[in-house]
Amino acid sequence: MVKGEASQVKVHYKGKEDDFLIFIDDVSDYKKWQGDKSVPMSHFISAFKIFVTHKQGTQGQYDGASKATLENEFGTSVDEDVIKQILEKGSLQETEFPGRQGNKNEAQQGNIVSGQNSR
Repeated sequence: MVKGEASQVKVHYKGKEDDFLIFIDDVSDYKKWQGDKSVPMSHFISAFKIFVTHKQGTQGQYDGASKATLENEFGTSVDEDVIKQILEKGSLQETEFPGRQGNKNEAQQGNIVSGQNSR
């Protein structure tokens, strides 16, 4: 049984003061949007939420960007305007998380196989 298999796609924008991320659900629609802005962003964006990584690139802890942080970096705190800038100027980052095989709890599996029970 394969468990934990997933992929994560985000757009990373390195700002003057911080690193910003937007999560993408559909890469093909995002690429269409890059050439045709009539494609609705809601077709490819996971959530209209902007994350900062505190100068950690695409790694580290993701926190929601404050209005003041957005205003300082982008000149606006309107989420849709900031998201457009990140999507236009940022770089696409794709990460694959491979699945894993095996039992949920190996320690418990050994007890069942060997016939031990707790009496």
